[in-house]
Amino acid sequence: MKLQHRIALISVAAAAVAGFVYSQIYIHERNRREIKDVAEELALTWKDQLNLNEEQTMLLENSIIEYTIKKNEIINSSLNISQQVNKLKAIQRNEHKHLKKFLDEDQYDHYIFLNKEITRKS
Repeated sequence: MKLQHRIALISVAAAAVAGFVYSQIYIHERNRREIKDVAEELALTWKDQLNLNEEQTMLLENSIIEYTIKKNEIINSSLNISQQVNKLKAIQRNEHKHLKKFLDEDQYDHYIFLNKEITRKS
């Protein structure tokens, strides 16, 4: 294969990869904006339920966004159900560890209690 053909082939491959990466970033940002709107509403609801201050509310909103994106990636993956459940459980454990960093013990316990109540009703 001539050098010019190799360069052209590499250029086409690089452009394809760049396009894919850009599309993934765009989709991720669009999803993040949609999730942010919902997370903001949820954080305000939790603010009232848990008596959160402004900093805690913002940290909770960011946490909701971060962990929702992670969970959605697993749910939309090609993993089998058992693998998805295991990964989701691991993410939830990490999420709870993260929440304990900025919620006091009573707030955290009440959060867990209310979450279980919501899950039972669903």
